[in-house]
Amino acid sequence: MIKNITCILFVLALFCTSVSSLKAATLEAEGSAVPKFNKIEKSNFDYRVYTLRKFFTEYNSPLTPYSAEFIAEADYYGIDYRMIPAITGVESTFGKQIPANSYNAYGWANGNYSFKSWPNSIQIVAKTLKTKYIDRGATSINKIAKIYAPPSTTWGNKVNYFVSKIDTLPLSFDI
Repeated sequence: MIKNITCILFVLALFCTSVSSLKAATLEAEGSAVPKFNKIEKSNFDYRVYTLRKFFTEYNSPLTPYSAEFIAEADYYGIDYRMIPAITGVESTFGKQIPANSYNAYGWANGNYSFKSWPNSIQIVAKTLKTKYIDRGATSINKIAKIYAPPSTTWGNKVNYFVSKIDTLPLSFDI
């Protein structure tokens, strides 16, 4: 039900953007004396940014401001945008429990690896998950778990839990 509402809101936002742009173009073409609408050339609306931002906010995560980066990197590498944020939940309570200035919310090298920044860490983790895991046959979280977090038998289920939690959040525009 929440997914359906989210999809409806997304389509409605795109429709409203298209109607406004069309109306503005028509008024300009007719040389109408009616006040012109602001043109919106391209909609930057992505419900996933708002959903992820709300999710991270609920956990008081330092990763909240980087929600768009998680999505951009996931899209670039063709992976589920929820997977890396979910991994941070399991490995570091969403970036809250990491070695100082390491930006390692992913448990890499048992927490002994340091990235240059949050965006740098998101990019490297996304690329590595795609090239070293998914492209080599680990196409599900449970398959990734066998390589990423052996010998744990619960890691995959925990990551899947957080992936599903991201899905259950209602769409919100207040963040």
